[in-house]
Amino acid sequence: MLVGYAQVSTLDQNPEFQIEELKKADCERIFTEKISGAKADRPKLQEALDYMRTGDTLVVWKLSRLARSLSQIMGTVKELQ
Repeated sequence: MLVGYAQVSTLDQNPEFQIEELKKADCERIFTEKISGAKADRPKLQEALDYMRTGDTLVVWKLSRLARSLSQIMGTVKELQ
């Protein structure tokens, strides 16, 4: 299953473009969050990771929507393993 994650940094930004792109990529479930990507605690990202099962794939529109640093990316990859 493809699991999508859309993230915008401020409340006045609209994640609709990301959501549409994730739908085009055939994501069956999409989690959306309005929170700074620099924050370590992102509840909807954690919810998406908890939702995933073996064999699922996490899809983001841009890598910057998943993380703001290499250490954040590596932490997410470890959790996905």
